[in-house]
Order: sequence, then C-alpha cells, then structure tokens
Amino acid sequence: MTDTLDIKITKAANSRLAETDFDNLPFGKVFTDHMLVADYADGEWKNFEILPYGPILMSPAISALHYGQSFFEGIKAYKHANGEVSIFRPDKNAIRFNKSAERLCMPTLPEDVFVQSIAALVDIDREWIPGKANHALYIRPFMFATDPFLGVNPSATYKFVVIVGPVGPYFSKPLKVKIETHYTRAAEGGMGYAKAAGNYGASMLPARKATEEGFDQLIWTDAKEHKYIEEMGAANAMFLLDGRLITAETKDTILDGVTRDTVIALAKSWGIPVEERKVSVAELIEGAKNGKLTDAFGAGTAATIASVASITYEGVEYPLSDPATREFSKKVLTTLDDIKYGRAEDPQGWNHMV
Repeated sequence: MTDTLDIKITKAANSRLAETDFDNLPFGKVFTDHMLVADYADGEWKNFEILPYGPILMSPAISALHYGQSFFEGIKAYKHANGEVSIFRPDKNAIRFNKSAERLCMPTLPEDVFVQSIAALVDIDREWIPGKANHALYIRPFMFATDPFLGVNPSATYKFVVIVGPVGPYFSKPLKVKIETHYTRAAEGGMGYAKAAGNYGASMLPARKATEEGFDQLIWTDAKEHKYIEEMGAANAMFLLDGRLITAETKDTILDGVTRDTVIALAKSWGIPVEERKVSVAELIEGAKNGKLTDAFGAGTAATIASVASITYEGVEYPLSDPATREFSKKVLTTLDDIKYGRAEDPQGWNHMV
C-alpha cells in the first residue's frame, strides 16, 4: 500500500445536480460535477486533481489520436438503503487496468492509487448516486497518450482521467443475438483481452449491421474458423448447458470480466459445475435444439446480467426459454443486487465502502 493519495480538490462553483432528471438517465450521457485527472511524465505519476467536469486541452498531434494508445475501465458504485456507498470490486478492475496498460506499452498505475482515485471522486459526487433499483453511478477511468509527436513509438507522457455519471439499466429487455461468422473482434496474439479503445472501434460496423437486421447484440466467434464462441458485444457470454455453467476461457482474445468472475464464484459456491473452455457453436446450437441450453446471458459491468431471448445462427433463429422462468440467472442477478446494494452479507468483501 502507498500512503494516502495527495489529491488537489477544486469544487465546481455551481452543481448541475438539481437540473438532472433522474427519471430519465440514458446510459453514458449524464455526468457529475467533477472529474479526476493525473499526469505521467519523467517516469512517474503526478498532479492528481479533482476539478470541475469539462473539456481537456490537448495538442492535435497527441499519440492517442494517431496511434491508438488509449484504453478504459468500467466500474459501478451503489447507494445502500442506509445511505452508505460502495464500489463493486474495484481491485479487480485495477488489475485489469494494468494488464491493458502493459499490452498497449503504457505505464501501469499502482492498484491502491487506482482505487483511491476513483473512491475520492465518488465521495465528492456521492449525492449523484441514484437510490433507485437497477440504478448506479457508472465510473469510467481511462488513460491516453499525450506526446505531441507524429511517430510510431510509445508516448513518454500520459493522462489518467476518471469521469462518473448516474445510470439506469443498460438493456431494457431480453436480447436477440446473432452469432457473427464473418467479422472478427479479436485474434490470437492481439489485444482482445485489453479494454483498448480500438477494439470497440473495430466492432462498430458489424454491430450496426446486426442492429439493422433486428438484433440487439452480436456473439463473436474465433477469428480463425468462426467455430467457437468468444464474447458478446458488451459482455462475456455465459450459458447453462445440461446443468453446467460454461463460458469461454479467458485468453488473449477474451476480456477477463469482473462480473464474469463473480458469476463463476457464485456458481461454484452453489455447487454448480463450471467449465471455462472452448465453447463450440455446434454444441450451443444443439443445446438450443434439444432443450439442454436452459439459460444464456451476457455478464458485464454495464449490462449486469442480460438475458438472451434467442440466438440466430446462419439465418436460423433459435428461441430460448422465457427469461422470467430461468432459475439460475435470476438467482445470480438477485444475489448480485443484494450484495451491491447492501441488502445481504458480503462474505467475499467485494464491496469497497466509500
């Protein structure tokens, strides 16, 4: 552990809290009064500051804009009935943040500095955290290269920023998904396991095509043969098949999701067999046909637990059981919510109290 982080704080002169419609919170479009920024230069992190939310001045030549040295994380904070506030498993995000940094040849941030940074910002803007069910404060830490130099080399300077905003549910209904067999999200040896901005840029065209076809999300497959399930567009894909929870193993094409890890831990504690392995499209479709695929959902910080209503593969739609009748994913969602909102014991210590 480092000492308590020294953060300069400049409060906003006027809060926008009273102007915010908490009954209408489009995901990712409403932000709080403050943000946190820090600089990396001369081999060290410095200038940690919480200041009013607003534009960041930058050179048009910065490396991030030209060569893609940019990545982010996604975390949520929750308000408990007694008014206390918790952040869910930020230590796991800190570890993944540094994995992304290493893959993009960017500086790491000490894990406790990462957690202290987001906790300090959440504390400043804690009044922005919604008290409603299925609502939270979304936390977006990100880092980008700032050298004003046009050359294909890692930057020597970087900026770490955290912004936060109140959010409602990411998905409003069970999802119609399509198994993607042409476009590729990530290839072996690439950076699919990092939350690199470029990964998401590359996914937008196929995602838009899927939306135009009437689908809510894609299920990505492997780049080599398109025979194995990898991720959904906004979450890890998880399935209850013949009584076993199965999901793609984390490797260099799969994001090591915090919610994914939490679901696996819960399943194991309930005595449900868990298999992290290659999941073939063929076995998934066969399970949908013979009724052994009894649950399917996306697991992610933004999505939480997003039920899959149907899976379409090569033009054929395979409807699944009514999400309202699925015991496993409903139990997972209820258990997660009870822990996050402070309604149940937290034996694993997943809640970081602010």
